[in-house]
Amino acid sequence: MPLTLIKEDGTGRSDANSYADIAQGDVFFAGHLYPDFWEAANEERRIRALVMATKVINAEWQFNGEIAVDGQALQWPRAECPDPDGEPGAFVAENIVPVPIVHATCQLALRLLQIDRTQDPPGEGIYSDWTEFAGKKYDATTRKPALPAWVQSYLLKYGVPVRRAPGVVKLTRV
Repeated sequence: MPLTLIKEDGTGRSDANSYADIAQGDVFFAGHLYPDFWEAANEERRIRALVMATKVINAEWQFNGEIAVDGQALQWPRAECPDPDGEPGAFVAENIVPVPIVHATCQLALRLLQIDRTQDPPGEGIYSDWTEFAGKKYDATTRKPALPAWVQSYLLKYGVPVRRAPGVVKLTRV
């Protein structure tokens, strides 16, 4: 059964499953140097990529402020989310999904069309491997994040990764 993309339009939809739609993806990739995987994908694959990208962003990122509407399906729209590009003390409008969030969704959708970053790669965590009488050494720091650095750069203005290093706390200025 085909998946229906339901874009969050800023009203706090209870049935939304994406921050971006195909038209926004097409506009984003029109100015992209490496749009090949997006352009090669059919409409169904593009929809799946955008919906999955939104799921991963929601799972991996905690945005500032709080949800704007009780019962909304996604983390955006947000209430009392500081506007990183506005005047001091300004907040992002409560009825929008900021453009960088849309761009992060498109960029992650492209990456997911290339490779599934949500799966554990073969040999993940192997630091050293040898044979004869011994086995393997593991290093947990070799895991690639589900959200590539390029995607995180869009999101950092609006929040923090859910998984933080031990001993790290989020500071909020009041």
